[in-house]
Amino acid sequence: MVLSLSQIEQQIPDCGNCPDLRDYCAEVGRTKRRAYLNEKYWAKPVPGFGDPHASIWIIGLAPGPHGANRTGRMFTGDRSGDFLYAALHRAGLASQPESVSRSDGLKLTGVYISAAIRCAPPKNKPSTDQLRACQPFLLDEWNSLQSSVRSILALGGIAWKTALNFALDLNWSIPKPAPKFGHGSEVKLGPIHLIGSYHVSQQNTFTGRLTEKMLDEIVNRAKSN
Repeated sequence: MVLSLSQIEQQIPDCGNCPDLRDYCAEVGRTKRRAYLNEKYWAKPVPGFGDPHASIWIIGLAPGPHGANRTGRMFTGDRSGDFLYAALHRAGLASQPESVSRSDGLKLTGVYISAAIRCAPPKNKPSTDQLRACQPFLLDEWNSLQSSVRSILALGGIAWKTALNFALDLNWSIPKPAPKFGHGSEVKLGPIHLIGSYHVSQQNTFTGRLTEKMLDEIVNRAKSN
C-alpha cells in the first residue's frame, strides 16, 4: 500500500529502529543549548516537509541537534536552514526566506525536503547501519512523490551516496564506476536527475566554500529539469 506523505510524516517520529540515536536526541533535548533553555525540544525523529506535488526532492544529511531536533521541522531553527530557505525563496520555491519554527507559516512550492537520517547523530556522523535503517522512509516518500519528482538535490556526500543506494533499492541502472559526489555533479538515475551540492552547513557557508550564487545555480538547475 502506498502511504501518503502525511501518513509517513506521522509515522517517522515514532520510529525506534535506532535506540542509541533516540537516546542521544532526548539527551540533547534535556541539556539544551543556553540560547534555548526555555524551549521544549522536539527531540525525536524528524519527518519530511514540503509540497506533496514537488518536482524537486531535497535530501540533506540529518537534523541539526539544536535546529530540526529542537523545532521538529527539517532545516528549521539554525544557520543551515537560513541559507537553504533563503535560496529557495529567491527561486520562488518558498514563501519566506527563513524558517524558525513549525508554526511560522512557511510554505514550499515544488519542493519536498527529507534527510538521509531522521535523528540527529553525534558529531553529524551516522553509521552505515543507521543510514540503512532510515532508508525505508525514503522509499515510502518516493512512492508518494514519484509522479511529480524530476530532480533529487543531494546536499553533501552522505546524501549523494544515500540517493545512489536508494536507486539500487529501486533497481535503477547506475553508471559504473559509481558517480562521484561533487558540487554540481549530475547523473540521470531512472526517471530523475540526481544533482549534488555542497551541504549548507556553516562549515561550508561561513568559509565561502558554498556561496549564495553557487547554491542559486544548483537550485535553478534542479528547477529547470
